[in-house]
Amino acid sequence: MTDAIASPHILTSSGSDAGSSTRTVLHVGCGAAHPDKVPAAFFPAGEWREVRLDIDPDVVPDIQASITEMPMVADASVDAVWSAHNLEHLEPHEVSVALAEFHRVVRPGGFALVTVPDLQQVAALVAEDRLEDAAYVSAMGPIAPLDMLYGLRSALAAGNRFMAHRTGYTATTLEAAFTRAGFAPVRVVRDGHFALWATAVRPA
Repeated sequence: MTDAIASPHILTSSGSDAGSSTRTVLHVGCGAAHPDKVPAAFFPAGEWREVRLDIDPDVVPDIQASITEMPMVADASVDAVWSAHNLEHLEPHEVSVALAEFHRVVRPGGFALVTVPDLQQVAALVAEDRLEDAAYVSAMGPIAPLDMLYGLRSALAAGNRFMAHRTGYTATTLEAAFTRAGFAPVRVVRDGHFALWATAVRPA
């Protein structure tokens, strides 16, 4: 990952809009802007303000930075961190650094919501010799076990090296990573699309 790049959009120690009850979710690794990328079940419209952070300048984030280094986001300045399919793009030794940053920027009593591929489910398909068979269809097209293991092949072929996968998780290892970072409680569940969802609270 590259170093963070300063942005005019800086989050200060106040995680909510002044004079309102609106809470702030820092959407890390946000990609291109789209309202459907913020899950309404956790972040209802009108109650949450999205601040977008990404390492890729082409997606025009509010803050351009790596999720392993977010110095322009103040300590305890956001109510939640939302990360969809980002941790698997890190080198294994960078995961603890990123989760320490999540813990730093979220306020006590706030939470991180993270989803990543579930390698136990993926491995079951590989064991059935279905490495390149479509496991499900996403907005970006069919997704095979090979894509979940190493990164979406179509994006990599188009030159998007940010999409390469460098590590992976089971429910047990994902929960352990958040626990080591100081979150508690941590809850990890599976969905129907070969993904794990972790909800991790920063203790008050």
